[in-house]
Amino acid sequence: MQLIFDDEMFNELTSLYDLYLTRSGEKEKQLEDALKYISSISALITGWGSPSLTSELLERAEKLRIIIHSAGSIKSILSKEIVESFLLPRKIIVCNAVKQIAYNVAETTIGMMIFAGRKFFDHVKMFREKAVWRDPSLFSKLYTTINGSTIGIVGVGAVGREVIRLLKCFRDVTILVYDPYLKEEEADKLGVSKVSLEKLFQSSEIISIHAPLTSETEGMIGHDLLELLKPGAILINTAKGRIIDGEALVERCRKGDITVVLDVTDPEPPPPEYPLRRMPNVYITPHIAGCGHYGMKGIGRFVLRSLTHYFSGMPVEGEVNLNRYDIFA
Repeated sequence: MQLIFDDEMFNELTSLYDLYLTRSGEKEKQLEDALKYISSISALITGWGSPSLTSELLERAEKLRIIIHSAGSIKSILSKEIVESFLLPRKIIVCNAVKQIAYNVAETTIGMMIFAGRKFFDHVKMFREKAVWRDPSLFSKLYTTINGSTIGIVGVGAVGREVIRLLKCFRDVTILVYDPYLKEEEADKLGVSKVSLEKLFQSSEIISIHAPLTSETEGMIGHDLLELLKPGAILINTAKGRIIDGEALVERCRKGDITVVLDVTDPEPPPPEYPLRRMPNVYITPHIAGCGHYGMKGIGRFVLRSLTHYFSGMPVEGEVNLNRYDIFA
């Protein structure tokens, strides 16, 4: 709770509503606590570390009208069976904070583009470990910059759109996107070109993955697409590890002519023997792209707004269309 609510927001929450808190930590204990209170609950706030909601819990939740998920994907707490058996028939509203998290992830993505393009990671390592200042081997060619580059965005959801918005601050950037659910007129409004995955991988200096993990996207980026990457290309994944075929990525990275930045892996966390861990052209961060003060406190404000709007009879921000469960991230 402290991650998303400062003292002022938490005091506002407790002054307006009767609040029941479950114990933090073990999910079994959280469920035990929730079962005690759920029959009198109108609104349920969930987040990172929340347990999956069970049939036993929902059967008792006769007064529940809204679930506010203070995180991204709802699939971690809601199975398709629960959605179809309880939420849709009862018309329970579900909203999530994907927009607020998107601000942090997009900012991280831009930073990764800049750091990877200028080989900042390598320069820092060389000076820290060997006291080498401006290693000549790292100046073998001009650095890749966002300015003047063709950048490919795979997936134009909340994060993809925020990355596109931030890229508009740079000069002479061509933005290619792949998203089968994005209409041409919407692409025109965003100022991007909708292309095939093949065209995107062939043409881009920098590629950033922001697609949801679904049956359609799992392993979508495989050997054939990775082979299309230009020498010197930068591939960034802050979405889901399983979107990229792991074996194909290892094979492509072994050539050493591309740079890969991963905030997500498969499995997660990766084991010590993970083959990409020691590759000099691969940089792995521990799924922290969504972390950051701005987005986290934005989630707290989002929760308060959602409660206020719902109980005032107003539309709720971030409402999820549960009928589209299969294509959610």
